[in-house]
Amino acid sequence: MMAAAKMKVLFVCVCFLAQSLAQNLELPRLPYEYDGLEPHVDEETMRVHHLGHHAAYLATVNNVLSMLRSNETTKPLAKMGIDKLLQNLDQVPTEHVTPLRNGGGGFVNHFLFWKCMSPNGTRFEMDDVFGKAVTAQFGSIQALLQEFREKATKLFGSGWTWLVLEHSTKRLYITTTPNQDTPAMQVGHIPILGLDLWEHAYYLKHQNKRAEYISSFFNVIDWKATAARYEEALKQPKTEL
Repeated sequence: MMAAAKMKVLFVCVCFLAQSLAQNLELPRLPYEYDGLEPHVDEETMRVHHLGHHAAYLATVNNVLSMLRSNETTKPLAKMGIDKLLQNLDQVPTEHVTPLRNGGGGFVNHFLFWKCMSPNGTRFEMDDVFGKAVTAQFGSIQALLQEFREKATKLFGSGWTWLVLEHSTKRLYITTTPNQDTPAMQVGHIPILGLDLWEHAYYLKHQNKRAEYISSFFNVIDWKATAARYEEALKQPKTEL
């Protein structure tokens, strides 16, 4: 009888743990090996960046989500999904706003960042839907990269540079955000390319030479994946992670 009772308690505990883990966000696998972006992005930086920094943002946001789920009043917030939650920070209790903004933003930003790169990059196609949009709105891919470089170079402190689609107008634009803020905090603004400009993204290899790091990033941009994200974003806003 006692054994049966213990087994029942154990079963309930296991189920509760499984449910809790299922509600947590997970660290995504990289779409290449840690040394896959060499010589442009070094293996050591990739390991520290992914297993250290991205994992830390993940732990922060999962902790906040756990606390939101534990309170009946805030439980509906945890069910929004991380993207929608970042768009509704005004509904979040004050004590959770900063860790959610930093941890959640850091998680989703890096989730996209890894997919913006591929070994030696991929070719920019002028004649596909994305290529034609770039030419129409920026004049050329060279002009887009020049504006992107200028804004990335001038960004003070830590943050990101983005190529964003404004869904309502189908306009592409380049912008920067501080810290771990994301353009997607504005409804209908969908980032399709992002560059991490925190020093942890490049200091081991480039030290304070941000311009070198930007050039290295240009060598590994996955334009094929960027074009695919653009076409998907044209159809509908990005779905939740």
